[in-house]
Amino acid sequence: MTPRVRAIAGAVIVAAMMLGASGILRARDTRAPLASSTDRWLYIRSPRVGRVLAMNFAPLVADSYWLRTIQHFGGDRLTRRQGRPFELLYPLLDLTTSLDPRFTVAYRFGAIFLSEAPPGGPGQGDQAIALLEKGLRESPNKWQYAHDIGFVKLWHDADSKAAALWFKRAAAMSGAPNWLGPLAATTMMTGGDRNAARGWLTEMRQTATEEWVRKIADRRLAQLVALDDIDQLQAMVPAFQAKMHRDPTGWDDFQAAGLLRGMPTDPSGAPYVYFPASGRVRLHPNSALGPLPVLPGSER
Repeated sequence: MTPRVRAIAGAVIVAAMMLGASGILRARDTRAPLASSTDRWLYIRSPRVGRVLAMNFAPLVADSYWLRTIQHFGGDRLTRRQGRPFELLYPLLDLTTSLDPRFTVAYRFGAIFLSEAPPGGPGQGDQAIALLEKGLRESPNKWQYAHDIGFVKLWHDADSKAAALWFKRAAAMSGAPNWLGPLAATTMMTGGDRNAARGWLTEMRQTATEEWVRKIADRRLAQLVALDDIDQLQAMVPAFQAKMHRDPTGWDDFQAAGLLRGMPTDPSGAPYVYFPASGRVRLHPNSALGPLPVLPGSER
């Protein structure tokens, strides 16, 4: 096939593939609903077939499928379509990113579209992660994809531990920003995995070249100590009740019962506060360590 014939054939294929996207424009011109029945068709579902047909025009065809992806998502979101809304979203994104494996916007925004909870989206966090993992296979050092997987795990799956591992993986990638390290550590803390957070923060403190990163690590490590202290002090409340057969009114009672020596203070030097009405131990309002990260199921 000569270059001229190949170019003509490619143009014809591109035009044919863009017919689906033009259907929405025709619907608007005729004042038909935004998502008509013809817009629900996907003539090519195989990424391999799409790449073969697109030939050297794959990036251009990928752009056309990305436009159709946006129209499909926006149309179903605006019209609150009944039945099977967003059913073409993942196939469209799979085609788009197969035609152009380095289409960063399609991976990242596509994952947002897929993980959006109903009725505004399909709520398919697993498909969002699959799309981003596909991007990582194509670009193993793209820290943004690992970060976005962590985001999906955290906000849509409520899996803090898995999110922290992905943030940590992203932080270790070449070119990753410095804020990813503290984000990973904080996510570990809020996920309740203090030992993992402590190890990661210690490593970050020892290897960081920027002073502000070391300061963040120091603060987070001090907060971990405070969280451990509060747990230990909180455990003294039922111990006091069992021993003295009444509720404690302050730290003096704990000391008199032989459960405590002196006024307990946090790593910043501020005294912990015991509230008799609730029976809870808290940081002092003026402590430099506040507010502490909130753990799952915690009132802190």
